Amino acid sequence: MSARTKARKRALDLLYGADVRGESINEALAVETARANADEKRASSWDYAREIVVGITEHGDEIDELIETYSQGWAINRMPAIDRALLRIGLWEILYNDDVPDSVAIAEAVESARVHSTEDSAGFVNGLLGRIAASRTV
Repeated sequence: MSARTKARKRALDLLYGADVRGESINEALAVETARANADEKRASSWDYAREIVVGITEHGDEIDELIETYSQGWAINRMPAIDRALLRIGLWEILYNDDVPDSVAIAEAVESARVHSTEDSAGFVNGLLGRIAASRTV
């Protein structure tokens, strides 16, 4: 598993956990930062995971608005928490990380949906992220 894939998984764990517990992302970020600083094995994938999470907090309103706009009738609060987190990570990479090709961001999010959510979720994530990525190139 690549370092970025591990980092995406760490970001997913943090976002999902905060959502399910009703905790602020900043609180979860502080806890995870302390854990990463205390454990050298965790620190290796933490920098990119932190970059993702901080980016999502900085651009969350825009990211969530795009999710709602392109989800065709699905309110973001009706989506499973894991799918919300995956979409936010994928969109942050598509919109704000020029080092990651859109196709890679989408493929990583879809694979993560297959592993952590449902097969239907994988198709939903693929379609939504693909439509948003395509709209940027028009």
